[in-house]
Amino acid sequence: MSKVNPVPPGFHTMTPSLAVHDAKAAIEFYKKAFGAELRFFMPGPGGQGVAHSELKIGDSILFLNDEFPGECSAKSPKTLGGTTQSVTLYVEDCDALHKQAVAAGAQGSMEPADMFWGDRMSQVVDPFGHIWAIMTHKEDLTEQQIAERSAEFWKSFAATHQ
Repeated sequence: MSKVNPVPPGFHTMTPSLAVHDAKAAIEFYKKAFGAELRFFMPGPGGQGVAHSELKIGDSILFLNDEFPGECSAKSPKTLGGTTQSVTLYVEDCDALHKQAVAAGAQGSMEPADMFWGDRMSQVVDPFGHIWAIMTHKEDLTEQQIAERSAEFWKSFAATHQ
């Protein structure tokens, strides 16, 4: 018997999994907003809802399912009244994908801007309550450069948020 790879083909070591209300609608949104490709779909009990789906965005996989009652089900942002995490998506063009996501129905929560650590970043909240940080890496910086820029950023932040 041949040895099976512990990480399935096409996956990375870590795979995010999101629970939402109306996963079928979320799948369609992620296709429009982020160019997601549906790789696998498993309907919920009695053919209702989504028990499990796999979406490919760029070179990564995202698990997505409806929130189901029970101890092993993650809660959706709608149930929680917010979310405890965000998904970071590195792309070729942060500005273009931000516009695409907003046009698809996401709420822009941070316009694209250059960040002190060398990335251009924006944020959107999808219609299901999940936060997406959209980033394009622009500069390779040393830890020292990031520390210097960070200190300047927080100094400026403190001066404008008193």
